[in-house]
Amino acid sequence: MHAIRLHTFGPAENLVYEETPTPDPAPGQVRIKVAAAGVHLLDTAIREGLQGPLPQLPPLPTIPGREVAGTVDGLGEGVDPAWLGKRVVAHIGFAPGGYAEQTVTEASRLHELPAELDFAQAVALIGTGRTTMGILRFAEPDPDSVVIIPAAAGGIGTLLTQYAKHRGATVIGLAGGPRKAARVRANGADLAVDYTNPAWPDEVRAYLKENLDGRPATIVFDGVGGEAGLAAVGLLGPGGRHVVFGWSGKGLHDGEPLTFDEAELAARGITQLHVLGPAMMQKAGGDNPVRTLELAALTEAATGHFTPAVQRFPLAEAAAAHRALETRATMGKVVLIP
Repeated sequence: MHAIRLHTFGPAENLVYEETPTPDPAPGQVRIKVAAAGVHLLDTAIREGLQGPLPQLPPLPTIPGREVAGTVDGLGEGVDPAWLGKRVVAHIGFAPGGYAEQTVTEASRLHELPAELDFAQAVALIGTGRTTMGILRFAEPDPDSVVIIPAAAGGIGTLLTQYAKHRGATVIGLAGGPRKAARVRANGADLAVDYTNPAWPDEVRAYLKENLDGRPATIVFDGVGGEAGLAAVGLLGPGGRHVVFGWSGKGLHDGEPLTFDEAELAARGITQLHVLGPAMMQKAGGDNPVRTLELAALTEAATGHFTPAVQRFPLAEAAAAHRALETRATMGKVVLIP
């Protein structure tokens, strides 16, 4: 089979498309003929040799990728034969192997896919979708909500916009550049703003004054931080919630979450919630919180509330996909197609 292998940590060019042995499933595992593999920002950090939330970096050479969808074409000992030939999606965990024509994972990680959900969209839901559902457990929008979503053209931002509109909220989506802002508008946001324009907060205030009698924002879903995140927080009214789930933005606090001390939060009259990691898992509940969130995301898609935005790259062009993701040249979930 063909796969993308990383022999040395470093730049995107170190991702090499080459022939590798086809993996055999161990007991309790299945082999998946991969139809779509998700690319995550964490993958780019691992490629650089940054451990991040991983217990350890994978030994080299490695095949990156932790989100896959495809068809089960092999079974390990003890696996229910009914899985053979099923259309499935799985987050294969910290064990890599997704950027390949075939990969293996535990049968317990599988979700069967309905016929109407394509593989690339399923990959977006199993990672990005489950994170979105975890975020929403901390701040459920309703018809009285005025929601600001930085990076609204991204994978999570797209789903947050769709969900908030389904719940009847007013949604203001921020995006970097006119092309991305147009995508946000087409996704249903009430106002789509180009945050590369320094005057964008004034544009939002004018919209709120004209359409909502000046009512301030009530929720900021912030995966960006930086200057855009700080400006978005400045639009929150008393009692507002700043839900932090990332910090990819440039400028203030670049590379770090946007954090306020208790005195500043009290002065602003807002609540700040950092939702990634253990907090999200605790909020999800259940015996398997990760699976709880995955099932929730797949259910939202089945009911039509989620339609993931996907940007596809051929598997052989994984390096180009990484570069595009790192330079913010993508919209939606980045997916590799073997």
